[in-house]
Amino acid sequence: MRYAIYYSPPERSELAIKAAAWLGRDAFTGEKTAPIASGPLSAGEVAYHTASARRYGFHATLKAPFRLAPGESEPALAAAVDAFAAAATPPVISQIALKQIDGFFALVPAERSLPLESFATDIVQQFDRFRAPLSETDLARRNPDALSPRELNHLQRWGYPYVLDCFRFHMTLTGRVGGSDVPRVREAIEAHFGDVIGAPLSVDTLAVFVEPDSGGPFIVWSSHPVGAGRERRFA
Repeated sequence: MRYAIYYSPPERSELAIKAAAWLGRDAFTGEKTAPIASGPLSAGEVAYHTASARRYGFHATLKAPFRLAPGESEPALAAAVDAFAAAATPPVISQIALKQIDGFFALVPAERSLPLESFATDIVQQFDRFRAPLSETDLARRNPDALSPRELNHLQRWGYPYVLDCFRFHMTLTGRVGGSDVPRVREAIEAHFGDVIGAPLSVDTLAVFVEPDSGGPFIVWSSHPVGAGRERRFA
C-alpha cells in the first residue's frame, strides 16, 4: 500500500468532472468512464494518449507516493493532513495554462507562485515523518542517472526529485506526445477543458490518494478542504 498527498479538485467541481471524462477514470469512485472524442481526436485516440495518466487519477503531486514509515498509521496520517489543511491558507494560481513538460501535456500555473511553492515545501517537509525510506529498487525506478545533482539529492533526502527548488506544480493530462500529434492533442485538450484554461485556480483541497495494489490505479482515500472550519470527506 502506498499513499500520496495530492491537490485534487473537489469531486463534484467542474474541473474534476471534466478531468475524469478526459482521463477515462474517476479517482474518487475508481470507476472507468466511456472514452470521449474531443476536437480532432477520436475517442480511441484520446484513450491512447491518456493511458499513462489514467492510473494516477487527476491530481498535482505535493507529497509523492510513499509507504508508511514503521510506527505510523492511516489514522495518524489523516489527522495530520486535517490539522495541516485547517491551519493553511489555500494558495491561488492566478491563471492556469496548458503546457508540455518533458513531452507530457499538463495544466500548470501561467506564472510562478511563491505562496504555492511555500505551501508545497511545507507539505514535503512536514509529512516526511510518515514516509518509509526508499528501497534500492525504488531509487533505481527513478532513473537517478538522468537526474541533476540537485534532483538526486532531493530524491535521496525526500523520496522524490521534484521538490523544494525543483518543484513544478502540474496536473498531468497525457503521456508523452511528439511530432504531428502535438497540435492535435493540444487542440483536443483546449476543446475539452474550455474556460478552465486561462482561469484562476484555488488550491483549496488536499487529497490522500492510495495505491492498494502495486502498479494498480490510485484512488482518493480522503479529501481535506484547506482552511479553518471545513470538514474532511472520506471516499
